[in-house]
Amino acid sequence: MSKKIAEGVTEGFKKIEDGVVGGYKKIEDGVVSGYKKIEDGVVEGFSKMTDKFVDKFLTHEGESVEDAKKRLENEQAAREAAGKEAVKKQAGAGTGTDIGRASVEASREIAKASVEASKNAGKH
Repeated sequence: MSKKIAEGVTEGFKKIEDGVVGGYKKIEDGVVSGYKKIEDGVVEGFSKMTDKFVDKFLTHEGESVEDAKKRLENEQAAREAAGKEAVKKQAGAGTGTDIGRASVEASREIAKASVEASKNAGKH
């Protein structure tokens, strides 16, 4: 008789456990789903905003927003590469005058790379 009672109590606890776990799972799914919707809305809104900004202020005549973004990305990469090269040259310079010359030269190279990237972007 006590064995049947123990089995009944154990089954009752399992049902309670399953109900609680199921309830937590539903709450978890609701929270994750709500977060995902908010995240998607924010990302979509930001993308629309950046596309409008690029379209209004950064596109060249006849250039699509996507082409402008690619061009800007290439120009940034060229500036970064030229900047890294300038740092290498400055590190090898000895006097203050040499560093000043290297800095001016590096600025010219960065400007040249940016103009070149911009010209190349217009060809595509």
